[in-house]
Amino acid sequence: MGQPVERESGAAAHSELPPGQRVQRGWPVTHYGPVPKFRPERWEFRVFGATADGEKHCWTHEEFAALPYASVVADLHCVTKFSMLGAEWGGIPARTILEIAPPSPAVTHVMVWAEYGFSSNLRLDDFAAERTIFATHKDGELLTAEHGFPLRLVVPHLYAWKGPKWVRGVEYMTADRRGFWEERGYHNIGDPWREQRYSYQEEPGDGPEL
Repeated sequence: MGQPVERESGAAAHSELPPGQRVQRGWPVTHYGPVPKFRPERWEFRVFGATADGEKHCWTHEEFAALPYASVVADLHCVTKFSMLGAEWGGIPARTILEIAPPSPAVTHVMVWAEYGFSSNLRLDDFAAERTIFATHKDGELLTAEHGFPLRLVVPHLYAWKGPKWVRGVEYMTADRRGFWEERGYHNIGDPWREQRYSYQEEPGDGPEL
């Protein structure tokens, strides 16, 4: 696991940024609250909610780490207006989770749950995108605790807050509801190319029905 892949440099692979973003050299630490302590003997990854078989699916840390490993090269766009280009993310594709613990046909959204009850909602299509990945590595190295070790979600086509650090599970949902930051004024979808930063920018259909 964690072997780097050949790729173009960020400058060569990317010619433009989403509106309002600037290129960041290095990777700033940004998160809300303390960094959780990792206890492998207590850690588990859960898939629950509207699963196809009606059951909850769980993996220990050892079991989750043994799932098929993949790498994607993708940018990270933070809502605070910095973009980190051309990073290699290694881990478990979200599509793998959907394959081994499939949702029911009625599922339209997921809620990604992390330590301390943090959450982020995603449309199922965004979660199932080809480059959405539960990352354990960046550029061939294990993530640090400050950057989400042992597991963070990376959703390259959305702002970075939609991919939480310290992920512990996924809830399949048959209707949308807002996650932690979405309840606190951030846009329900978070597309950086449309500069969807804040909830006041939402258009009809962007958020859950009231």
